[in-house]
Amino acid sequence: MEVRGWEECDFIIVSGDAYVDHPSFASALLGRLLESRGYRTGIIPQPDVTDSKAFTVLGRPRLAFLVSAGAMDSMVSNYTANNKPRSEDAYAHGGEKGHRPDRALLVYTAKIREAYKGISVVIGGIEASLRRMTHYDYWSDKIRRSILLDSKADLLVYGMGEHPLIEVAEQLARGVPASGIRGIRGTCWRTGKSSDVPQGSGVIRLPSYETVSENTEEGRTLFAESFLLQEANTDAVNADILVEQADNRFVVQERPAFPLSTEEFDAVMELSYIRRWHPIYDKPAANGKTGVPALQEVLFSLTSCRGCFGACSFCAITFHQGRSIQARSHESLIREAKLLISRSDFKGYIHDVGGPTANFRHPSCDRQKTFGICKNRQCLGSDPCPNLEVDHTDYIALLRELRSLPGVKKVFIRSGIRFDYLVMDNDLTFLEELCRYHISGQLKVAPESVSDPVLRLMRKSTHAVYEHFVAEYDRMNKKLGLKQYIVPYYIVAHPGAGLNEAIETALYLKKTGFIPDQIQDFYPTPGSLSTCMYYTGLDPYSKDRNGSMRHIHIARGTHERRLQRALIQFDRPENRQLVREALEQAGRTDLIGIL
Repeated sequence: MEVRGWEECDFIIVSGDAYVDHPSFASALLGRLLESRGYRTGIIPQPDVTDSKAFTVLGRPRLAFLVSAGAMDSMVSNYTANNKPRSEDAYAHGGEKGHRPDRALLVYTAKIREAYKGISVVIGGIEASLRRMTHYDYWSDKIRRSILLDSKADLLVYGMGEHPLIEVAEQLARGVPASGIRGIRGTCWRTGKSSDVPQGSGVIRLPSYETVSENTEEGRTLFAESFLLQEANTDAVNADILVEQADNRFVVQERPAFPLSTEEFDAVMELSYIRRWHPIYDKPAANGKTGVPALQEVLFSLTSCRGCFGACSFCAITFHQGRSIQARSHESLIREAKLLISRSDFKGYIHDVGGPTANFRHPSCDRQKTFGICKNRQCLGSDPCPNLEVDHTDYIALLRELRSLPGVKKVFIRSGIRFDYLVMDNDLTFLEELCRYHISGQLKVAPESVSDPVLRLMRKSTHAVYEHFVAEYDRMNKKLGLKQYIVPYYIVAHPGAGLNEAIETALYLKKTGFIPDQIQDFYPTPGSLSTCMYYTGLDPYSKDRNGSMRHIHIARGTHERRLQRALIQFDRPENRQLVREALEQAGRTDLIGIL
């Protein structure tokens, strides 16, 4: 600020992440975006929450504090799926834990209010986005109100924030108080006056916090019904305004922001990033390590797309980035690749070209462009839409261009391939080039389960589709004369999965001769359909003969999770007793000695 001659900042970003000036880090991307629009922007990364003075180091901002918990929900960042404290934080100095408080948005906002009375506070990021309405909180095992109410922030920005943040900045600069901002897509605001609440066509009233938080069958059913309404209104083209009451207050969710155009996406990804962590992290942290580990995962990777029409039940991308695909131009990605090549520490390897799903580079169908994403139909899953357009042509062309750049030895794809989408492509060119050029010995994919009923709940393809993919993959590698393998990922204890489903997976793994080293315990994080299932014990999209939502099995507590995990890793000596217990509980003693 002194060097630039600033007496104050227009905005100060407070982030739960260490500061890395790279477009994969939201505080850098949004900070550079505001800077490009002429706003003086400061960043306070991972402030010491024991001292409100940590929030005053850049002074009082002219317009507002912009507050985020960081790249992850702070509770997910701090605790494992079994609610044990994590030993490290990849987004902190030296990977050291303890720099991000639990429920960071609540803590940061309170400290800012303590430091500056009457200051405007706008919250955003993944923690705000996925907790914007009443939600189930796994760590306290209860229903919580919108984080906008609990934090007492003036405004909440949800989803990808570029469009709404610039509009918010413009209104603040015109003198509109943050608490009075209305009508901006991608924002939520609160009011205590029922007369302020939108009415009429295009407005949906959700069940109130009081009704969905009742620990009764009716309360849980209303929670599931509320989730269905929210999920059906995540697309910018066809969503309605949502209103939710809690006590005598109301949270109003404006329609989602429109996705970035290709030109806008290119521009924001090519702002003047330094592409390194801040120099304050060059000194060792208390654990003796330097830097910010999360940078290593993305430093030599290219973000080519956003959004995902796969809509897996356990993933919150639908609620945050949305199902509409946004893709960068080839020209922009080539320019960024050349920038990477020019670095002295570039070794010839581009580590990834992708996004939430690497091989999604265009809308799932033409209809979306006019009518938006279907509210009552999934694009993929166990029953793919017949209108789904499967085409890897653009992605193939992009990868060929990147491979041909002087200085590039290899281009990897690591951000995830939807194998079900891949095998629907009658043209095997992408599969061939994937095997020939873009993996090195093994391909990581996520079948998640072998039980078709569980896969349906996950919105994943059937197990037969996975086996078909494995056969095609093996056939292609044999044709190319390559010895390459598949590393599958599985989730245990997902809603609907009990011991019998874990046994089914174990038997399949025994038959194929592959026992995974890593297994993902289902994690009920805010904003996902699977978390809704976990809390309610209901499948919101399936009805029984009485027209009620169908009940499903839920593995609660750590012991059944341990049993399911042990079954899938049945070959480990330390799991022997747990496997026996699980088989006895399931009435499958015939398998003792086999598993």
